[in-house]
Amino acid sequence: MKKIMFYYHKIMATFWFVPVLIIILSIFIAIGLVTLDQVTTFSQDGLGKFFFVTNADSARSILSTISGAMIGVAGTVFSVTLVALTLASSQFGPRLIKNFMFVRLNQVVLGSYVATYLYCLFVLSAVRESDAYTFMPVLSILFAIIAALINIILLILFIHTIATSIQADNVISDISEVIYKQAKSLYPMKIGEPLKDERLGTVEHIVSKYGLKVGVNASKSGYLQYVDGESLLSKVRSDDALLILHVRPGDHLVEGVVIATLYTNTKLDDEKIKGIGAQFVIGKTKVGDQDLEYSIHQMVEIASRALSPGVNDPYTAITCIDNLTSTLCLLSTIDFPSKFRMDEEEQLRIVANTTDFEGYVNASFNQIRQFSAGSSAVIIRLMDSLLTLYDFVDDKAYKKIVATHAKKVLNVGSQSMKEELDFNDLQKRSRKILLETH
Repeated sequence: MKKIMFYYHKIMATFWFVPVLIIILSIFIAIGLVTLDQVTTFSQDGLGKFFFVTNADSARSILSTISGAMIGVAGTVFSVTLVALTLASSQFGPRLIKNFMFVRLNQVVLGSYVATYLYCLFVLSAVRESDAYTFMPVLSILFAIIAALINIILLILFIHTIATSIQADNVISDISEVIYKQAKSLYPMKIGEPLKDERLGTVEHIVSKYGLKVGVNASKSGYLQYVDGESLLSKVRSDDALLILHVRPGDHLVEGVVIATLYTNTKLDDEKIKGIGAQFVIGKTKVGDQDLEYSIHQMVEIASRALSPGVNDPYTAITCIDNLTSTLCLLSTIDFPSKFRMDEEEQLRIVANTTDFEGYVNASFNQIRQFSAGSSAVIIRLMDSLLTLYDFVDDKAYKKIVATHAKKVLNVGSQSMKEELDFNDLQKRSRKILLETH
């Protein structure tokens, strides 16, 4: 079921699915309203004479005007969207384009204009006026006018959304919100239940209980996008086996490489092994559903591009550092899910490949530090962020990790800072971290 939801969210992120749904819906609305017009008579008295069209020429003129305007604006909307995506790709990186395609308003606006165009064509073809037969779909025409009004409002909202969506601060803030949501359900939290490490002994001891082992191979080359934990646990449990994963979501796989080892006491046929391998979704690109580092890398990419000589935008890099610091402070407070996952009978079934706090700190700061050489403001802000993180964490192991990064930042400052007072300022900020850890 979760794999189905994964594919559902994946297809909803495309730029064509929602518009196609709206277009199909508009066709059914046109058929339904024309049918309703056939069986219903509307009064032309009172306000009806102002809103209901009774003349065929007027009806055709209104529908033709609306349909022509809608398809013209649809082309403009498409062009504006492409321009926004081009700007986002050049400023923030091509991997950020997917984030803009997630914006539901952009999909709705494009679908709404094309749908209104097709709707008007269907209703226009239903207008009849002759000596033998006259049919005027007054309700359908009124709906077309209302749809045109709604589309004008949508155009205003669309322009506002496009103008704000390509601002660096908003892009970074949106990514930060995604990271916060992902941090609340880290992989492999949703695979069964955690098994306390103290109940285990060594993995080698557990593996020794099984007489056979077989490798589960990657079905194709690409990035591991998703692991269907529930189905995987169910299949391993039904075979009374233990599965040790060698990869995690976000890793690049080569077709045929062993991604997991299955330990069992009974020989399994190839179909069962393939069934286990089918629970690993492999695609051409990375996705962030179970890969928190993917979203962190998006933020790091923005900062790295901002620090390139061609852009030279330290303020954007500093904003990324600030948001990454908030993320790491959050991660320092959570209990990372155990890699040992058990079934309902409290039997160890899966040993996952996981990332710890150190891995997230490395993903957040390593590349930014490497690209920050020559920018004193960014180097100093990196040290400030590490100082904030150092004061925030309580775990001694976490403090050592932060101290290691502080040393690296200090080394970058000593090699690239030409102003002595700037470097003295950096040293002063680093002393609290480095003196306490020695």
